[in-house]
Amino acid sequence: MFRSKVFLFTLFFLLFMLYACNASPNSAPTIARATTAPSRISATALSPTRNVSRTPTSDTQVAAPTSETNAARVATATGTRRPEPTATPLNLLTIPALRTRDFSGGEIVIEQTLTPGANYQRYIASHLSDGLKIYGLLTVPNGEKPATGWPIILFNHGYISPSQYRTTERYVAYQDAIARAGYITFKSDYRGHGNSEGAPSGHFAPGYTIDVLNAMQALKKFADADPNRIGMWGHSLGGEIVLRAMVIRPDIKAGVSWAGTVAPPSQQVGMWGGGANVPHSAPRAPSDLTQQYGSPAENPEFWASLAATSYLAELSGPLQLHHGTADSEVPLSFSQALYDEILKAGKTAELYTYPGDNHNLSTNFNTAMQRTVAFFDKYVKG
Repeated sequence: MFRSKVFLFTLFFLLFMLYACNASPNSAPTIARATTAPSRISATALSPTRNVSRTPTSDTQVAAPTSETNAARVATATGTRRPEPTATPLNLLTIPALRTRDFSGGEIVIEQTLTPGANYQRYIASHLSDGLKIYGLLTVPNGEKPATGWPIILFNHGYISPSQYRTTERYVAYQDAIARAGYITFKSDYRGHGNSEGAPSGHFAPGYTIDVLNAMQALKKFADADPNRIGMWGHSLGGEIVLRAMVIRPDIKAGVSWAGTVAPPSQQVGMWGGGANVPHSAPRAPSDLTQQYGSPAENPEFWASLAATSYLAELSGPLQLHHGTADSEVPLSFSQALYDEILKAGKTAELYTYPGDNHNLSTNFNTAMQRTVAFFDKYVKG
């Protein structure tokens, strides 16, 4: 009897459990689920600097997630910061790009002592520029050094075929006149000239300007130099370098250009050295620029960015211009136009023209040099 009761109880229990397992799911507890999909996070919300275009409709549009959005989500989840978008790199040929460069220049190293000048010492010296060893002719005045050091004039020669260039030849009288006046002078053997390393550069390319500005920085650290009294002199291509340097660096107190190729590059394209009847030894403007970037008419913004004349409002100091009216290599109009544009920009300029004189101002050399030294004495030496 007892066994029958146990059997019936067990059977009753099993039937109850079977009924419970087959009961309707609506009667069982459930986990609540969202009835709508979660809103997508737009790329704009995750990256404020990126604009997401939307198609205007009557309903609000939500930007679809992109790989950029996914990357931002991962960054948020892992606690890492997503890097900001970078600006388009500047073209290295342009004035804005040259303004961003670091001109360290290294140290001035005396490589060789030369025969002294009238009242100054002469040396072949070197410094570094773009990793290249650049040489030049350095002069240092005799006598008691001023308390702040001797003022500096960077001396930029005109075009000479690199195969014919020699450090101690050409421009001897020009550099001597400025050295005699109590200035440290440095005539750079631009890259590819003399013993300087590297390949020659030329018009529009930044190499020579970079070399000169690195020389300037090196001279600032030279023991006998005053780093706060710096000027630049240039002839022909050297005048172009002076102008470019003065809109790149603010620490050049004054500049002087003799018969400079100072017109915008767009006017010099296709000209030998920037002039109409120039000897074949002079460099032609790089034709690959027009092939790569188009002509000045096709791409005026690029050509304007190469031109120092586009930035005259930021000229670092006064500029003195000299030009012979019979110059057959660089048109007189180059200097005349620059003079007018400098005045329009609210800056200081002087222009001297020499009737009947040539590219080297041979007939009026002494007069032009006296004016040059007086200009440097006023604005650089102080």
